[in-house]
Amino acid sequence: MMASLAGDPAVATWAVAALATGGVLFRPWRLPEAVWAMLGAALLVAAGLLPWAAALRAMARGLDVYLFLTGMMLLAEVARREGLFDWLAGFAVRHAQGSARRLFLLIYAVGTLVTTILSNDATAVVLTPAVFAAAHAAEAEPLPYLFVCAFIANAASFVLPISNPANLVLYGNHMPPLAAWLGRFALPSVLSVVATYAAIVWLERGHLRQPVARDIPHRDLPAGARVAAIGIGATAVLLLAASAADRPLGPPTAAAGVITAAAVLIRQREAPWALLGGISWAVLPLVAGLFVLVAGLERTGLLAWFGALLQQGGAAASAWAGGIGIAVVSNGVNNLPAGLIAGQTVTKVAVPQTVTDALLIGVDLGPNLSVTGSLATILWLTALRREGLEVSFGRFLLRGAVVMPPALLLALGARLLIG
Repeated sequence: MMASLAGDPAVATWAVAALATGGVLFRPWRLPEAVWAMLGAALLVAAGLLPWAAALRAMARGLDVYLFLTGMMLLAEVARREGLFDWLAGFAVRHAQGSARRLFLLIYAVGTLVTTILSNDATAVVLTPAVFAAAHAAEAEPLPYLFVCAFIANAASFVLPISNPANLVLYGNHMPPLAAWLGRFALPSVLSVVATYAAIVWLERGHLRQPVARDIPHRDLPAGARVAAIGIGATAVLLLAASAADRPLGPPTAAAGVITAAAVLIRQREAPWALLGGISWAVLPLVAGLFVLVAGLERTGLLAWFGALLQQGGAAASAWAGGIGIAVVSNGVNNLPAGLIAGQTVTKVAVPQTVTDALLIGVDLGPNLSVTGSLATILWLTALRREGLEVSFGRFLLRGAVVMPPALLLALGARLLIG
């Protein structure tokens, strides 16, 4: 195939990207998503479509994301091993008082809070195991509650600048001050969160009529779990401080994860190998491969084409087209690379602020359509597989087609209404 496309590097690059994306979406032979992303990246380099140096630079772009994910995965694994999730599950079930709807709302509220102050990836990594434990303790079907983790991770991911690493990728060194951010995104975020909740409740209305267990005995929080909880709380404070100072989020998150894990291991006099072995490290090469694929697409003139598209028509028309377009594209290439494309485009092409903000809403909220739209959803899938659960591309898409469009349209409309 590559030989037949050799005369047109742009076509060959898009073909490789499409094949790699298809592999990530459908996982032929049940191979992990990371395998297909890295195979696509390697094929670009091997075919001479992307120089080695450019591929290495593309992978280096994700350094802050790699550090951020490493810290979050360490925190989540420590919390899981030390019983923090089991304790939180018991707390949630007792306060639900036998009501599935109350348990659902409690999980949604906690997911909104975790996404807002720790990021959507933290919701996928940290909250998903806790929700699975809560559903198990409540003797309820877990998937309706687990879908909450996936959808709120994206729906609340533009409440604050730190709520989604894609926000930092898109705005780069031009992050708005917190007051300006809230003025532009507070109303769109509220509408996004409320619309997403209403859609999920409608989809899961049958499950929410069923009673859940309420007689869960109270247990004291184990000492190791307290250390994990302190580490997670300290990480939230560090992220807020780093965001206010316009500093990268990866180093403080990684440091918090390492320190928390070390504190627990030293206290229990354990070697780190079992802890490290419980972490899904494949997500890091997946991100690296996606960045390389986007670097290849950039060489085909993608940025110039996208910039010209954003400049067609008036500000409102460009905002609607850009926000909806990047929302759809994010489901094909993942929202981190899509955010990188959008961010690089708006730095080279003069567009109104409303257009840039619409792109951010599309990058953050659009991925609620499919399982590969955001890194948070892929992390969520990984957490589910660890519990022996599997959600197919089609099953998620059927829900995403109901959940995502109303929230996206309301958020975009609110941002344009603000002006």
